[in-house]
Amino acid sequence: MSLSMAETSAVQDVGTARPPAAHGKWDRASWVRRAPLLPALIFLIVVTQLPFVATLVMSFMKWSAQPDAPGKSFAGFDNFRTVFTTPAYRQAVLTSVEMTVTVVAVSAVLALGIALLLNRAFFGRGIVRTMMIAPFLVVPIAAAVFWGNGILQTGYGLIDGLLGELGVHNAQNISFLTSHPKMAIEIALIWQWTPFMMLILLAGLQSRDPEVMEATAVDGANAWQTFVYVTMPHIRRYFELSVVLGTIFIVQNFDAVQGMTGGLNSTNIPYAVYEVFYSAKDYGVASALGVVVVIGSIIVATFALRVVSSLLSEEDN
Repeated sequence: MSLSMAETSAVQDVGTARPPAAHGKWDRASWVRRAPLLPALIFLIVVTQLPFVATLVMSFMKWSAQPDAPGKSFAGFDNFRTVFTTPAYRQAVLTSVEMTVTVVAVSAVLALGIALLLNRAFFGRGIVRTMMIAPFLVVPIAAAVFWGNGILQTGYGLIDGLLGELGVHNAQNISFLTSHPKMAIEIALIWQWTPFMMLILLAGLQSRDPEVMEATAVDGANAWQTFVYVTMPHIRRYFELSVVLGTIFIVQNFDAVQGMTGGLNSTNIPYAVYEVFYSAKDYGVASALGVVVVIGSIIVATFALRVVSSLLSEEDN
């Protein structure tokens, strides 16, 4: 018995269309899974994205809180032009780059050496590992005050005391925080961030295949050859990850500059933002500086995510 054209079309529609009840059930199930995440998503947007949007808007405005300053007005790219043409701000950028490169480079080398030592089996290794990690767990501003007042302070710091005990003449006149402020800050940051990078490299060392290491020893490779041709290629991704993440954190450092030198000959970009915003009360230029820092951090963070992604894909393979 043949079907009419209308009946045939109705049968085809019934066969291809999605049942309304099933579609509605799918939507409900999807929202049931996602609804618990909405408060966290809303909180994240309110805390991070809205302030950045406000900062971005302020960076294009001429806005100063000085008593004799004119009212708010649109400034276009004048604030960004000020950031890149003012010598003090350019020096802050150079100081940030110098501090970041020095701290990351020295910390990476020290972290690699310490990780290689802690990867060996010896009595009390767990205690030594805990002690090595401890500096990273110290609150940054507390670490800055500890180094500035307790170790490097002229007159009663630990360094002055040791130099005096060793018979160094005029040790009391050595002023690390005023004569060498950037070096003092870099030493404190290296002390604090080396353990962080060491943890990442130690994880990479412990993920080596024991069979590969045993085959290397059987083939007669010495310690240096094993390190160059087996260990370093394996932990290269971990090394890159530690360097990139360390760069992201250190380029935004504010606590060490504020707690140790107060910006004396050591003003970096975050501290320059603080000074312009709270001291000069030039909200437009301060916002432009903040946007520059965020853009730089996003570029580094994007590279970090690529490294992490390649690291995870390499582990899956």
